[in-house]
Amino acid sequence: MGSMKRELVGFILFGVLVASCEAEQCGKQAGFALCGDGYCCSEWGWCGQGDTYCGNGCQSGPCSGGGGGSPSPPPPPPEGELGDIISRDFFNQQFPSRNPFYTYDAFINAAQQFSSAGFGTTGNKETRTREVAAFLAHIDHETSGLVYIEEIRPGSNYCQPSAEFPCAAGKSYHGRGPLQLSWNYNYGMCGNAIGADLLANPERVSQDATIAFETAIWFWSTAQWNKPSCHAVMTGSWIPTGSDNSANRLPGFGVTINIINGGYECNKESAEANRRIEYYKNFCSILNVSPGENLDCRNQQTF
Repeated sequence: MGSMKRELVGFILFGVLVASCEAEQCGKQAGFALCGDGYCCSEWGWCGQGDTYCGNGCQSGPCSGGGGGSPSPPPPPPEGELGDIISRDFFNQQFPSRNPFYTYDAFINAAQQFSSAGFGTTGNKETRTREVAAFLAHIDHETSGLVYIEEIRPGSNYCQPSAEFPCAAGKSYHGRGPLQLSWNYNYGMCGNAIGADLLANPERVSQDATIAFETAIWFWSTAQWNKPSCHAVMTGSWIPTGSDNSANRLPGFGVTINIINGGYECNKESAEANRRIEYYKNFCSILNVSPGENLDCRNQQTF
């Protein structure tokens, strides 16, 4: 994902979705998370604009009714097992030049929305740490160290005709967020999963940091037609088929490169893939975990 990185889903009708949920987005209902600039958090924990959100009971943002305004700094979200692997200090140290948009609290809040999917919480400490290292390596590569929120100079609006996920007039579905979510069908599927209408409002991914991280974790945790999820690969629940073995797609970090951008970086020598591997090995070294085997995809056929 990113420039020439558009392999999120090839044939979406065969996609496997994570369970849809309608989780509140902000305020006391969501660990005191804040909405994006210009949006209010309603009494009921939803982000939006107008009297319904900014009127009486408004919890934060440009409230017009009772309450809200400039809130006191919210208490940090509970960190749980993921926070045991990545502390706030670690996050700040590893992404020293990141855009202020990307916060540690947003990352932890987003991960909690996917606790049932097991992101960063599946398996023993070594397995959990290795998965987190892989995820960090990919978002580091995709955003140049969490610097970029949106794709630079997108070549199109990434709208593919779809009856199920029709493009909204005037909207662009170019890469946004830590894993550069792209294409209308991905915005639609991801929006259904996280309880946000991203098909109608794709810009929310670049306005709300929690949603931005949710899109990345959604893609990471979701199998795509004939591709396993990156989560399944890194936690050992993916078992290669005979076809996978014949294609040299063996469990390890290399398959996650294939899932994310195999058409451009796998089955050949690739400087981009090599950079991902170096990021991964670096995070593994810092987190004191073995990177495992099968790190590259240069001899893997694409899915």
